[in-house]
Amino acid sequence: MNQANPANSSSRARSRPRFAWLLIAALALPACAQQVAPGASSEADQPTDALVPPTSASDFTASQLDQVLAGSWRSPANRARDVYRHPKATLQFFGVQPDQTVIEITPGGGWYSEILAPLLNDNGHYIAAVAAPRRDAEARRDDSALHRLFAADPAHYCNAKIIEFDPHAPVFGPPASADTVLTFRNVHNWVQAGTAPAMFKAFFAVLRPGGVLGVADHRAAPGASLESVKGSGYLPTDYVVKLAVEAGFVLDGSSEVNANPQDTHDHPKGVWTLPPTLTMGEQDRAKYQAIGESDRMTLRFVKPTAPTSAATAAATSAR
Repeated sequence: MNQANPANSSSRARSRPRFAWLLIAALALPACAQQVAPGASSEADQPTDALVPPTSASDFTASQLDQVLAGSWRSPANRARDVYRHPKATLQFFGVQPDQTVIEITPGGGWYSEILAPLLNDNGHYIAAVAAPRRDAEARRDDSALHRLFAADPAHYCNAKIIEFDPHAPVFGPPASADTVLTFRNVHNWVQAGTAPAMFKAFFAVLRPGGVLGVADHRAAPGASLESVKGSGYLPTDYVVKLAVEAGFVLDGSSEVNANPQDTHDHPKGVWTLPPTLTMGEQDRAKYQAIGESDRMTLRFVKPTAPTSAATAAATSAR
């Protein structure tokens, strides 16, 4: 497994052709008008000395990310989470470029949508993939919030699309039509529901050869088994790697950008004990706020440019 500095890995700039999309269900938005320039100031994503200056083509992406992160359209509540989620370093690590087709799987209320959709609005494509049918109230609220977000600000979201997928037989678009697939803090839900293998196979199918799958999720304590963390929201890193490798991916790098050494991984209500959920309410609230958001794995997988067996992929990932 390669341990990679988030910025060092950001040099994986790739120029992509654009693809025609046959969407399962798409949000109709007004035609794009003249684009509005992002705002000029914001809290730093993380200390500036934590990032090595990007090189070559990534200079442009870094500048674009800075502008987007400073954008006035981002909600104050979402902006306050930057210190825990490190969006600039994370997206650089995944190699996201402004001219790519990027599919975000299950974006919830749109925390990363506020960043990715404006970043890709002019020259790329942002596609938010949500599960259907949406039966539970929280999921319906998230979907409604995402639709409202996109419709209310066409200057930044007019090219964003929302598609629906069946979690048990997911399809995210035509085969080999996306440059990057991203998912943040969702794999634990798919593992719990028994749909994770199907999801990873669908990620593989929609990505072009050489395309990137970026995964961030709550990381279990070293040595923890899948059974021991069931229902906690945490996952063993090796299990997530196994899911991806069995779908055909090769692990291309891991980053500690979203690590939290203060997280003891043993909270009464699992990851939901910690911010932003704070399930325990006022009980020990200051303690959990001081810990911050959960310890997270950040993994970059690549779809090989030539067919490879699961055994070969596993051997490559273990190096």
